[in-house]
Amino acid sequence: MAHFAKLDDNNVVETIVVIYNSILDDGTENENEQQGIDYLKNIHGDDTVWKQTSFNNNIRKEYAGIGFTYDEVNDIFIRPKPYESWTLNSDFEWEAPIADPNTPNAEYIWDEENSNWKLINTAD
Repeated sequence: MAHFAKLDDNNVVETIVVIYNSILDDGTENENEQQGIDYLKNIHGDDTVWKQTSFNNNIRKEYAGIGFTYDEVNDIFIRPKPYESWTLNSDFEWEAPIADPNTPNAEYIWDEENSNWKLINTAD
């Protein structure tokens, strides 16, 4: 099965649809993304925008989800920003302004109000 993300005017994923791989078959047993896009536009309208996404993360960095943004320059999907203070690093991952304490046997969550990690659980 092939997965496609429908993008809004801001390149944000609105929905994911699944179509048969045979729709992408270009006659040489290779997948052709454009055939999938054409198929979906025929169903959903010529004004819709579609990008293939891989459930196995084989293309475009990772599997797209609703709310992800498609980055046209880098041809990847980026997760939604989890907190306002976080920034996108060079690997296109969101990063807190302060590194996770990564303490053994301790669990932390980000406290946006105080711009710091908050201990929530320790294992004895």
